Amino acid sequence: MEITNSGDRMTVTLSGELDHHALKTMRGTIDAQIEQYTPKVLVLDFAGVGFMDSSGIGLILGRRRIAESFGGLVVITGASGYVEKLINLAGLSPMIMRRELKL
Repeated sequence: MEITNSGDRMTVTLSGELDHHALKTMRGTIDAQIEQYTPKVLVLDFAGVGFMDSSGIGLILGRRRIAESFGGLVVITGASGYVEKLINLAGLSPMIMRRELKL
């Protein structure tokens, strides 16, 4: 995982397998950064994710809740076909950006 901040935008680049064990420590790190920088847009980049279970959906929902508490927006980029299918099944497809987000 890599977190970068640029103006009002924070990008969290995820990679590998996102399951309960992998996300256990990631959530706290991401949350601390969100609360510190309060970005207007939080980008969750799934381009490097090969596997994700329901814990990944929980990651998205939890970060959206935090971001929305101060008026922020969460978008998803780079989701593979498999990951995008899970996101769609969870009803989160409106969060998927298919082009680069410009601020």
